[in-house]
Amino acid sequence: MKARVSWREQREKRAFLALEDGTVFRGYSVGAPRDTLGEVVFNTGMTGYQEILSDPSYAGQIVTMTYTEMGNTGVNSQDMESRRSWANGFITHEVREQSNWRAESSLADWLVATGTPAMAGVDTRELTILIREKGSLKAFMCVTGTVSEEEAIARARRWEGLDGQDYACRVTCPKPFRWDEDGKLTASWGIADSLPQPMLHVVVYDFGVKWNILRSLRRLGMAVTVVPARTPAEAVLQMKPDGVVFSNGPADPAALTYAVEAARSLVGRIPLLGICLGHQLFGLALGARTYRLKFGHHGCNHPVKDLATGAVEITSQNHNFAVDPATLPADDVEVTHLNLNDGTVEGLRHRREPMFSVQYHPEAAPGPHDASHLFIRFRNMMAGE
Repeated sequence: MKARVSWREQREKRAFLALEDGTVFRGYSVGAPRDTLGEVVFNTGMTGYQEILSDPSYAGQIVTMTYTEMGNTGVNSQDMESRRSWANGFITHEVREQSNWRAESSLADWLVATGTPAMAGVDTRELTILIREKGSLKAFMCVTGTVSEEEAIARARRWEGLDGQDYACRVTCPKPFRWDEDGKLTASWGIADSLPQPMLHVVVYDFGVKWNILRSLRRLGMAVTVVPARTPAEAVLQMKPDGVVFSNGPADPAALTYAVEAARSLVGRIPLLGICLGHQLFGLALGARTYRLKFGHHGCNHPVKDLATGAVEITSQNHNFAVDPATLPADDVEVTHLNLNDGTVEGLRHRREPMFSVQYHPEAAPGPHDASHLFIRFRNMMAGE
């Protein structure tokens, strides 16, 4: 497959990425003609760029793909994880022409259509090593040619960053809704041709929820109601659900004090599942603290160990914060999973109440399906099994 951008276009579409430490990476624009600020992170997935960019958890971040070529499979309507692209920016070494029977658009055309600034021609391996050594960095991506490198560095340094910021309110739904009542968004994805009749009702807090979480729940025979991030716990209970899910989402969990209070109010009153940000919110609700990781976990290949069985699962992850195990109340909470790369907490369960959470993404999209059984576990918990 040939490169998407010719040498002449590369020269005409010059762009650069200015980091807060003064480092500048040069390349050319392959996305929307709009400058952007964000926190630069790297993702180790070889595929799945569409799911990554449409994951609301990436709001506020400029995503660097460590694998050198993106765009080979194009973009299609079935692999979206929300209705739009949420990442502040996208960086790859090279964008290729699509060659896939499912493709409805090229990656470059989709980036322009969704207003996503993007750069190619960047040594992404060098950028990844820099982030690994220094940690995630604030950055300014200039694709318009209207800002000098010096000014771009200054803007990156002045940007507020993600710490202490409530991004969930920026990405959440505006009002409650029933997920996919006609089944088209669920049954059209993967191999599902028909869906079971809903036997249980689950409410999902939308802090930036991925559609594949909702698909996974619906496929297991649940009616799914999605509610905005600031919905009070009592309003959720009035919907008479059989269980409640606290979803994934972007930025700093400690900023979501209203969500922590909602989780605390629901403990012991209804079965609870937390995923990614939801896992961190559960930790805070149970009395623990969260802390920032040096460069986060972003990718489809993170090994996680189940401490009860000794089994190891390869998981999809996207988070910059983690739960501090030293601050967990041991009498109430048990650590169930650990990351084998750095030992961070990957799972929790309440010792007495029907409540558990995982830091990773059991719904994958993109990534392996090793942990999809957790949705069955949650369904069984709701059913009282």
